[in-house]
Amino acid sequence: MAPSSIKGLLAEMGRIVGRERVLADRSALLVHENDGSTLHPAAPRAVVYPTTTAEVAAIVSACAAAGVPFVARGAGTGLSGGAMALDGGVVLALNRMNRILAVDAPNARIVVQPGVTNLAVSRTVAEHGLYYAPDPSSQAVCTIGGNIAHNSGGPHTLKYGVTVNHVLALELVLPDGRVLRVGGPERPGYDLVALLCGSDGTLGIVTEVTLRLLRRPQAQATLLAAFEKPDAASRAVAALIATGCVPAALEMLDATCVEALEAAFGFRFPEGAGALLLVEADGPAVVVDAQAGELERACLAAGALSVRVAQSEAERAELWTARKKAFGALGRLARNYYTQDGVVPRTRLPEMLRRIADIAAEHRLRIANVFHAGDGNLHPCILFDDRDPDERARVLAAGQQILQACLKLGGSLSGEHGIGIEKREAMAQAFSGETLDTMRRLRSALDPAGLCNPKKLFPTGSACVEVGPEHRQVAL
Repeated sequence: MAPSSIKGLLAEMGRIVGRERVLADRSALLVHENDGSTLHPAAPRAVVYPTTTAEVAAIVSACAAAGVPFVARGAGTGLSGGAMALDGGVVLALNRMNRILAVDAPNARIVVQPGVTNLAVSRTVAEHGLYYAPDPSSQAVCTIGGNIAHNSGGPHTLKYGVTVNHVLALELVLPDGRVLRVGGPERPGYDLVALLCGSDGTLGIVTEVTLRLLRRPQAQATLLAAFEKPDAASRAVAALIATGCVPAALEMLDATCVEALEAAFGFRFPEGAGALLLVEADGPAVVVDAQAGELERACLAAGALSVRVAQSEAERAELWTARKKAFGALGRLARNYYTQDGVVPRTRLPEMLRRIADIAAEHRLRIANVFHAGDGNLHPCILFDDRDPDERARVLAAGQQILQACLKLGGSLSGEHGIGIEKREAMAQAFSGETLDTMRRLRSALDPAGLCNPKKLFPTGSACVEVGPEHRQVAL
């Protein structure tokens, strides 16, 4: 695109939102060239901060008219490179669209802009005895818009479901600038809400969301079961579910995560634990008491060294704080980590964890495992130093091998982090050509020009997922 056209687009965006909300200098763009993943830097041409649906629609229309690609971005906590402007396009930063628009407590729903953080929703409605069930580890900072793009989950979605199960309606700006409202309490016709949840932001930009809320459970019981080895803990997962008592959450942490948490935050866990299961039951008090006892007995029968039951809300909160801070604690062990997000049937967890250990040994890497064990959603964290090109290459190779192993065991490429850049080439192994062609035709029906978050989700035919230097140039 000619420099004069670029300058014209920048001027038009400045007219729409004000010049102070359009960033185009190199230093400002550096902040937006990455997300939570460290392996996919790509600098945009410009970053613009809209605050209303009308502004988003006008910006998208201007980009479409100029033939410039665009991508929505929330808090930048994504882990698949999904919010990167690979073609040097425009980033629409939606974190200033952070208003709670309406609370309907009697009908247990709330209307928010996409830049509202996940945790802010629950805090807003807590006085009504309500909360929002999906709870990613990054819930204090990740945004609802990003959650929708990747259909995010969290520990408690084992019992309550992922983002798509809690979104009632959406307002979005289509790739040509038109504004569309989809969904509703009953969702008659095609379920376009479900189509948009998990679409990696490739079908439009969400600007308003109606969420379903849940009533706070009367009681909760949280257990921490210690096992000698990850193999024993992962076998216990299927045994716990087989009791018929489905926990609200069932999480696993390995010895590497335990080491990091003890070093970083002073948490103390049972000595000799090679793996921990964090198990929670919730519901009516009389039911929870019975479930807690059954889950404790099942853990011990599965070989647990010990089972600790939280005796207070403060103790329960401490256990969950440890789980939520596990990723951050890994910074004590390495300069960087690269997180994968594959899924396997929970009965295959022991085999998958052994395969991850073999991959780590093959590539001379250390891998920590902290994940949603109840639904088989793995989050192996590959520890490395990004200043070492050879180590970086080994990390990328190991990550792809982990995904291939998940597929081989009957699993999938993503449980909640999306496909983005890092998994797009593996989509050719996960789906048939006919299925991918159908997906592409669907995308083209909404975005025939291919400007809305291009080069995401679908295979490009490239053998390497790392973004080349050509994507890091800013042509202004």
